Amino acid sequence: MGDAGSFPGSTGKPAGPAMDRDEADRALARLGAEHEAIETSLLALQDHAGRRLLEGAALSGVTKDRWATTEQAITLLWSYFDAYAAALRGAREARARLRWLNQQDLVDLTERLRGRSVTVAGSAAATPSLTGPAKLSEHFTLAELVARMNELYAQSLDMVVASDSVWSALPARIDLLAAELNRTRSLAHSAGVRPGEHPAGDDLEAITDELATLRAQVISDPLAFWQPVHGSSAPGGGRPDTERYDRAARALEDVRREIDAVLTVRQDSEARLLRLRDVLSRADRTLTEARSARGEVLAKIAASEVPAVSGPPTALQERLSTAAEYRRHAQWHRLSPLLESLEREAEDELHRARASLTAVTAPLAVRAELRGRLDAYKAKVARHGLAEDMVLTERYDAARRMLWSAPCDLRVAEQAVLRYQQAAAEALAQRQSGPTDRGGSA
Repeated sequence: MGDAGSFPGSTGKPAGPAMDRDEADRALARLGAEHEAIETSLLALQDHAGRRLLEGAALSGVTKDRWATTEQAITLLWSYFDAYAAALRGAREARARLRWLNQQDLVDLTERLRGRSVTVAGSAAATPSLTGPAKLSEHFTLAELVARMNELYAQSLDMVVASDSVWSALPARIDLLAAELNRTRSLAHSAGVRPGEHPAGDDLEAITDELATLRAQVISDPLAFWQPVHGSSAPGGGRPDTERYDRAARALEDVRREIDAVLTVRQDSEARLLRLRDVLSRADRTLTEARSARGEVLAKIAASEVPAVSGPPTALQERLSTAAEYRRHAQWHRLSPLLESLEREAEDELHRARASLTAVTAPLAVRAELRGRLDAYKAKVARHGLAEDMVLTERYDAARRMLWSAPCDLRVAEQAVLRYQQAAAEALAQRQSGPTDRGGSA
């Protein structure tokens, strides 16, 4: 038997036919070996670190209740062991007195070794909470006494080992996490992340309270954090329950990532603010250009729908000023989300300004396209020797006057350009088929 096992079993044969001398001697030797193993196991339990911690701890909850029962069991174990040792000692002395054993001596010795010859007084025997109602005395065979000690020993060792396992695993891990929490809190303070001002600061306070509560509960009631393995017969079969610790560790990791993001903002905030000012400045210049172009379009283009142009993004400029104020006062936790939203909205504002400029200048683009098309056809007919054609010249001049006059009616001008194109196409077709006059005769 070791400090993590159970007492070695006995043959447990009921008292029956008397043993012969050799059988009695072998039984005494076996019982002596059992006695040594039992004593070694009980002393190991007595010196177990978990048992010493349980004796000195201010316990609560399920651990307090189970330790009260376990203390009674350990006391009872020693009482049983003393009775076992006394019975074994009496049997050895009886054997030593009788060098030659007659039949009656063997019967008496057999009764000592196999019969219910061990009496445990009621004052030193079980309490009602352990083995039922208290009795004045109990009688056991040596095998039954070993079986009873096995049961009590396994129960006691299971409780001691489980408590010691929790104390060995959780408090040290909680202390390490608490140290990491303190470092994170210092970093958060330098970044302006404080309770009541930033959600991460509130989370740090909650984690601090949880770790303090968790450690106190683990110290006073370790069995509340023990998960036994069902079906395991080994004492202390199971593992510490780390769910609350793991949850606190994950929460701290989330806070640490949030603080890292805030610190990143502190490092590159100036460059990001400069980029924001540049984007908003380009959006403002684009809108100014769009407003100027709209005036030009209204003056030069007739019968055209020209969209209105909005004013500069004053709301974004105000928020940009707020962001700069946050940076001056090192309010990084407020600056971080504001910069992210400003960057998205500033890009949207620049795209909107460019779209507005494109929409406003669309009529001018149409006019420029018509002018280019008109000049391209004129160059084409000139290459084919039709530059002096009177019909083409007349239609070109009409289209040109419309496109280069203000205000320009784009619909009418487009029709004039189409008429010139048609006339040019007809003239070119006639030139390829043969010379004709404009009257239609060869």
